[in-house]
Amino acid sequence: MRLGRKITGGKYHKFRKKKLHAKKTQERIVILGETKSKIIKTRGGNYKPVLLTTNIANLTINGKTERAKITNVLETPQNSFFARQNRLNKGVIIETDKGKAKITNRPSQEGQVNAIILEK
Repeated sequence: MRLGRKITGGKYHKFRKKKLHAKKTQERIVILGETKSKIIKTRGGNYKPVLLTTNIANLTINGKTERAKITNVLETPQNSFFARQNRLNKGVIIETDKGKAKITNRPSQEGQVNAIILEK
């Protein structure tokens, strides 16, 4: 049978269009580079800052937070190809000017990169 048809040959019809809250949004990918961000509207009339590219991370070292410059993406547990594309996701191991660090937040959702230093 052809796709979108009943067993009798009749068509399936949508009962309504998708509402705005049910529509998918464009995938937000955060890439290593000079910092760029934008603000998007969310449900309830709120706004959310969204990162597009960044090269700065808030690095936690022994309970104190410092800003560090990201130099490279070393490995990505989700997908090995993301490391080649320099994508910044949660759980990614990055190289900073203060040493290796692991990203602990979701940069595409929060508008910043938070990371913890890895022990040597």
